[in-house]
Amino acid sequence: MEGEQQKLLHQHHQKRFHLFSLKKLINRPTTFVLFLFLSYFFGYFSASSSTHCAPTTAAPITTAETTNTITASPTSSSELDHFLIKSHCADPVPSKFVRQTILDRLFNGESPYNDFPPPWVSGLLRQKRVKGWGSNGAVFEKLIRKVKPKTIIEVGTFLGASAIHMAKLTQKLGLHTQILCVDDFRGWPEFRNRFGDIGIVNGDVVLLYQFMQNVVYFNATESVLPIPYSSASALEKLCEWGLFGDLIEIDAGHDFNSAWSDINRAYKLLSAGGVLFGHDYFTAADNRGVRRAVNLFARVNGLRVQLDGQHWVIESS
Repeated sequence: MEGEQQKLLHQHHQKRFHLFSLKKLINRPTTFVLFLFLSYFFGYFSASSSTHCAPTTAAPITTAETTNTITASPTSSSELDHFLIKSHCADPVPSKFVRQTILDRLFNGESPYNDFPPPWVSGLLRQKRVKGWGSNGAVFEKLIRKVKPKTIIEVGTFLGASAIHMAKLTQKLGLHTQILCVDDFRGWPEFRNRFGDIGIVNGDVVLLYQFMQNVVYFNATESVLPIPYSSASALEKLCEWGLFGDLIEIDAGHDFNSAWSDINRAYKLLSAGGVLFGHDYFTAADNRGVRRAVNLFARVNGLRVQLDGQHWVIESS
């Protein structure tokens, strides 16, 4: 009996010794830091494994290469509700009044080409300076022949290469078409690294004036009008004024948010039987820019995306 008591007493002293030793160990700064690191390490990996155990999959978009068509299945727009454009447009203005409406609303009823160029900028302009990307693609003539547009809205104009090309096509086909060019004509940060010949005065680039000079050079002033504002504000006003397009080209900002906004706002302005199209479907941005916006828009609205080279095409429903 006495031996058992001594054994229990010995075990009790051992436990107290180990506990005391552990307390001393924990009280050491290096041991404490190591303990925190191990806690974080095991906690991080347990959290990571839990987040990856049930991946979600999006509704697929399949590419049919033989027909150059993207088939997009309809889906609920509830998740995108905060990102949808919900403006209600005015009744359409007859096409014969579109030009004068723009002149009255933006230019005090007069053509912006009157007495052009102003003296202070004339020395900064080249006789013509036309540059674009994919601006002479076959898709332009295909769509113009198909739609025979009375009004074209171009979102993203730069120096007017595609607008001037479309003006030439409509004239060749005997169409009386008004082309409205929406662009803030500011370019983008550092664009003058590539276009150093575009003049700048007190920090203001003369991109709008060079665009207008190009239009004058190609004798397209009766067909092409600038709307020198951001795409969001300009398209909102066109909606408010009831100015619709039979053919609308989107070629402004190439990031997802810009393209998504432009496509949604422009589609509200598309006339019945009209066509919405744009450039840069295939770029280095892959599925993070224009392509993502186009595919998502088609999916939400149950529309079909047709491809023509770098261009995407969506017909009105």
